[in-house]
Order: sequence, then structure tokens, then C-alpha cells
Amino acid sequence: MTGDIRALLARHLPGYEVGSVRPLGRGLDHTVHEVNGELLIRLPRAADPQTLRREVDLLAAVAGLSPLPVPEVVFADAEAGAIAYRKLPGESLDTCPPERPERLAEPLGRFLAALHAADPGRMGELAPLDLYPAATLLEEAELDYRDVERHVPEDQRPLVERFLAEEPPGEPRSPRFCHNDLGAEHILVDAATGAVTGVIDWSDAAVTDPAHDFARLYRDLGPEVFELVVAHYPPSLDEDDRARVRFHARCALIEDLAYGLSTGPRHYADAALAHLPWTFA
Repeated sequence: MTGDIRALLARHLPGYEVGSVRPLGRGLDHTVHEVNGELLIRLPRAADPQTLRREVDLLAAVAGLSPLPVPEVVFADAEAGAIAYRKLPGESLDTCPPERPERLAEPLGRFLAALHAADPGRMGELAPLDLYPAATLLEEAELDYRDVERHVPEDQRPLVERFLAEEPPGEPRSPRFCHNDLGAEHILVDAATGAVTGVIDWSDAAVTDPAHDFARLYRDLGPEVFELVVAHYPPSLDEDDRARVRFHARCALIEDLAYGLSTGPRHYADAALAHLPWTFA
């Protein structure tokens, strides 16, 4: 694997001296390595040139939309399916929670307002449409929950079961371009100041319900910080929007709990259990 990375760098960045290469993570579809503490190189299990080109174009478009830093593509290799980004500063929010999370509200509110204001028709050429009926998502959440129910503290199970018994919310009126996986692990912050330094991992970006972006903030940061973010979001949210945010936050939490207790890293399950009371309250 290190040899593959060195060969890619020699091809695309001739003369670049490689001092260190270290693995950062492995997903279902790819691995990520850090080079010299400044480049991130993602290698796929199977190359897909068309998807790679679309991702490069998507990140270029996002860079023009976002008031927060996003990954900058250094090179992409269609044959190998590899892509290299310049590493953004900061630590992921899930490993470096700030002392005053309310300070995240203003930059995240502006970020989402800018993202959701993009022309969904234009962005739909770069990102897929991602709309699943809420009833289907609720059925999937119940199946996941039954697999992991025994791991949920007994006094908290009624919170989840009450949610699973409720009617799902209505469908969104206007799908917008969204990050679509805006969990704490994809928000970077300065460890010293708590300032947001970037938003990473745009692989799930889609034209979908804007509630998806707010839902993971609700799940990971809590309802109070969520409301502060909304206060800096010019379109605002009505009660139907908030109902969909709560719905998607709860479905996402159950999904993370099941993932962390099966094939995924355990910290996903630990975070889900820690955030369950405020997500389902």
C-alpha cells in the first residue's frame, strides 16, 4: 500500500519528498493515508473513474459555496481511483468537543444557509437525489433497534419505543443540496479556541431534505445548540421542519448504534448511547 502511494506521488507530484506515510482509517469502500502530515490520500477498493471525476467537480463547486474551508483536491488519478486532498487544520469535533459549543452555532448556521441556497438543479448534476419515504426509514430504524435493544439502558428504552410507535413526519417540500452526513466526526475545530476550521467527507452529499443536515447536529450537539444554529440560518425552520429534524436525528442515532455494535468502530455506539437521552427526549 505504501508503495502504491509513493508511486502516485511520483506520478502527480514529481520531486515531492515523502517523509512519512501512515494509515488513518479504513471504510467499506476505501482506505485513507496521511503523507507528511499535510496530504490525505484515499485509495478505493475498486476504481470508478466516473464517480471520481464527479467528486472532483463536486468539491470544486462546494468550495465556491461554503463559507467554511472544505477539502482542496491536489490531484486525482482516474486509473487508480485515488484522490489526494490537502489536509485541513483542526481536530474532529467528536474527539475534541469545545468547552463552549454555542460558539459553533453562528459559523454552522451560515454554512448551512449557504449550502442550502445553492441551485438544486445545478447541484443535482454533481450529487444524487436522495429521498426515501419516512415510513421506510422508520421501519428500518425499528429493525436496527430490535437487533441492539438489549444494549440500551432499560430506563431509556421507552423513549425509543415511543418514537418507533409514532406516525412518521410529512415529506419535505423542497429538497436542497446538503452535506447529508454532518455528524461531529466531519466537523473540524481548533483544539485551543473551539473555532470551526473545516467540514470534511462529502462522499454522501446529495440533493435531499435539509433536515438531514440539521439532524446530525441535533443528535451530536443537542437540542439547545441546534436551536442556536437555526437562529443563524436565515431561511429559518417551522414546526414541520423541526419534526423532520427530530425524526432523522433519531433514525440516525439508531443506525449509528447498530453500526457501532456490529461492523463499525465501537465509538459510534458509545456516542449514540451518550446522546440518546437528549435525542429522544
